Amino acid sequence: MKIKSAEFIMSNSNVMKAPTERMPEYAFIGRSNVGKSSLINMLMERKDLAKISGKPGKTQLINHFKINEEWFLVDLPGYGYASVSKKKRVIFQYFIENYFKEREQLVCTFVLIDSRHDPQKIDLDFMQFLGENQIPFCIIFTKADKLGSSKLNKQITSYKKKLLQHWETLPTSFLTSSNTSLGRTEFLNFIDGVNEDVAKDFK
Repeated sequence: MKIKSAEFIMSNSNVMKAPTERMPEYAFIGRSNVGKSSLINMLMERKDLAKISGKPGKTQLINHFKINEEWFLVDLPGYGYASVSKKKRVIFQYFIENYFKEREQLVCTFVLIDSRHDPQKIDLDFMQFLGENQIPFCIIFTKADKLGSSKLNKQITSYKKKLLQHWETLPTSFLTSSNTSLGRTEFLNFIDGVNEDVAKDFK
């Protein structure tokens, strides 16, 4: 897939006010400081499509971007903010949960995991929520360039073993790096394939 256009459409905290166009939608979510904005910018080959901040938890709304006039990329608030108040965390959880349960256009969720870290309960719990609600998802291991190949392979293997304690089969996963563009082609080809598979549902 070649990215011909990437346009910011809207931000809101109410899924009922999200774009009404019938296009496949892909949501990006992860813990704070997982590199979500950098990954989105790398995939879209834009420097500042998604705003990057030194302060974790900057994304606090549902952000819709229209890609190639064919599908939506959705940048969602993360979970597990250390620096966000408990009240705001509850609000985030409420409208994020509503988004996943109500958004009919959603065809896949990309759960971003920092490849340098061991499996975290909050990530595993979130994937459990997606599974229980039959929401298709993939795992995106970010910052793969920060580890040597042997350490990286060890981390990914460890994560998959942990998942298999609760899942019968593993979700599709990608290794990515915003610095080197690792995984970009495979990632966009995957979206291309899903778009073709669901095309009949959006006519």
